[in-house]
Parts: sequence; structure tokens; C-alpha cells
Amino acid sequence: MDIVALSIPTGIGAEIGGFAGDAGAIAREFSKYFKVIVNPNTVNAGILSAINDNMYYVEGYAFDEFFAGNLNLTPAKKQNKIGVIFDKQIPDDILNIHINTINALKIVKGYDIPYFEITDKNVGISLIKDETGVSSGRIENENTLLRAAGELIKKGCNALAVVCFFGDECEDESYNEGVGVDPIGGIEAVISHYLVKKLMFPAAHSPAFSGLDIAYKKVNPKVASEFISSTYLPCILDGLNIAPQLSINKKEGVKNTDAKCLIVPDGALGSKAVLSCIKNEIEVCAVKNNVVLSIDCNKFKNNGIIKGITKFSSYQECLNFIRNKYE
Repeated sequence: MDIVALSIPTGIGAEIGGFAGDAGAIAREFSKYFKVIVNPNTVNAGILSAINDNMYYVEGYAFDEFFAGNLNLTPAKKQNKIGVIFDKQIPDDILNIHINTINALKIVKGYDIPYFEITDKNVGISLIKDETGVSSGRIENENTLLRAAGELIKKGCNALAVVCFFGDECEDESYNEGVGVDPIGGIEAVISHYLVKKLMFPAAHSPAFSGLDIAYKKVNPKVASEFISSTYLPCILDGLNIAPQLSINKKEGVKNTDAKCLIVPDGALGSKAVLSCIKNEIEVCAVKNNVVLSIDCNKFKNNGIIKGITKFSSYQECLNFIRNKYE
């Protein structure tokens, strides 16, 4: 089966995929016809996940490095052994909810999650939103994450779930109404990028807050999956369970040129993955999907680089095109 990649970066306010699993149904539609490489943001939905066995769950840093040709993907032959890192700052009652979540997934779905580690220091998360509106942030004690990850790897874990504490200062009413930028999406990417870059293991992040997020009033459908549970941990465990391993041995596994195309929002064409695809003559499909960035085809024209990018008015139009071309 042919391979395509579908990426909707987190923290850039994507109209489709910038909220809570609201691009999941699109990813699942593509996966009916292709193996689909997805970044976690495309399928993560709190207690829910759009991931299925026809998808490769690949964290953003690894996604970029894959298309740059710096690593290959080795599909999981069996479920991964997932280790969970918990921020020391998480209160005991909230930690207990997460431990119950792990145990529930072990019992109900048979996931292999044998160990968790609590960091030896508070991780220390701060949020940033730059002048364009893109969300990001800083990690105060990044080495405490590395030490906890090292312990889990010593015990045989080959995928890492990370849960950092965000307190209760992350509310964004615009986001909750389905029109804003995910206030924590950017720093979540920073956390997972850091661990994957340092360790070359599949990793994904889920936030912990000081209170429960279950809503007793109706919320916007785009964010509803984040308001029906007190933890977002299930979606990343669903993805990490079958995430491919990352191999710098370029003779094995899925390589970048095995992908027929990369599908991205039309205003987010400045990523390393997109530029690598243009360089390596892998087709880029730019789909109309409003974001707070404006790195679109017009910017590429100014630099004389437009070859290799095809524009689409919708994800359905894009799917129809690649089905006709590759099926």
C-alpha cells in the first residue's frame, strides 16, 4: 500500500486540526486508501484518538528529520513498551487519576505500560505566544526529563509518554469557542521535540492541570473531546502503542522517498519537512486550511521555488487527486 503523510502542526491555530482531534476524521479517511504518516496533533483528542493500524504516529521533530532523510521509520511488529514520565509538580490527587488511566488502558486494551517515573525536580513549564500568535513556551528543568527517561529506557521501554504540570493558567476562551490558538500546543511540541532529539525514541506529551476539565455545559464541538475527561493521556498512549521506532540506519525501514506526498496547510509551508520534500522532489500538497502563519505559495514564488507544490481547496479534493494518481 502506498504511503502519504498528513501533518497539521500544533499551536498555529489551524482552522481544521488546530483544536482537539478535529482533523482525526480526515486522517481516517486518507487511511482507508493509504498508509498515512501523521503527527500526534492530527489525531490526538484527549480521551479519544483517531489513530488506527494504517497510520504511523510520528512526533514532529522525528517527522521533520524523516523527510530530511536523517532517519527511517521501523513499523512496530508488536505493541511498544511504553514508559510514562510524570512531572514532580503534579498534585497527588491528579497523579492518581493518571495512574488509574494507565491501569485502565492496560486492562481494557492490553497495552504494555510497565513503568512510570516521577521527575526528581519540577519540570517548570512557562507559556509564550509570539507576535504572530503562534504558541510556544520554555522548559525550566529539561534535564530532569532526560534523567527520568533514562531510567525508563534502562528498564526496556521503547516509547515515552510525558505528562507535565500546567496548573490552571492555560484557559483561553477563544480556543474553547473553536476560533483561537491552542495555548499549550506549542510548548507540548517543545517538550516532545527535546526528548526525541536527545534520545531517538517515539515520544508524545499530555498535559496535567490542577483541576478536572469535565464540562457541565455544552462546548464547541471542535474542543469537546477535551472536556469529557479529566486526563488527556489516553490519546497519546493509543498512538505510542503502535508508533514506529526511529532508525538512523538508512538501510532499513520506511525512508522519506517511500512517501508519495506530504499534505500540509497552505499557510504553513515553511517547515523543515516541506523544504526537504521540495529538495528531494517529494510532492507537497498545500490544502486550504487557515492558520495564523502566512508562509504560503506566494512566499515561495518570491524565492523562485514553486515547483513541487500543488494547491487544493479542501482535503477531499486532495484525497481525490492522490487516489487518482497513485491507486
